[in-house]
Amino acid sequence: MTKEEKKPKPRYGTVNFEKRKHPRFSVDLPVEYYRIDSSIGQPGKALNISEGGLLLHFPEQMDMGQYIRLKLFFSLGSELNTIEVLAEVAWVDIHLDKGWRDFRCGVNFIDVSPEDMTKLKNFLGSLSG
Repeated sequence: MTKEEKKPKPRYGTVNFEKRKHPRFSVDLPVEYYRIDSSIGQPGKALNISEGGLLLHFPEQMDMGQYIRLKLFFSLGSELNTIEVLAEVAWVDIHLDKGWRDFRCGVNFIDVSPEDMTKLKNFLGSLSG
């Protein structure tokens, strides 16, 4: 073999680097959401969670940049916990079918009380262990 044959060949392709600050965990948790201009809560579902946000399913379309209030329900040990957050819709799925009634969106947490953030971190810690 010549020296040129022994050289490693360069590899080409795409690499998907994680851009999120916090790890995400798959969940199936009930959520109650409120539009900022409404006091009536609607049911939704969280499909993944991190310290910074959620992937949510709603029965209605949300708009990017929209602010919503969320109540997230989860158990930690034998205790049922609720946290409340103000969140901003970061992205939405676009469905071209008018009959679609299950909308996905990603939200970033904007305002979480220190007490609720502690509950959230404890919950996430239980998921990672």
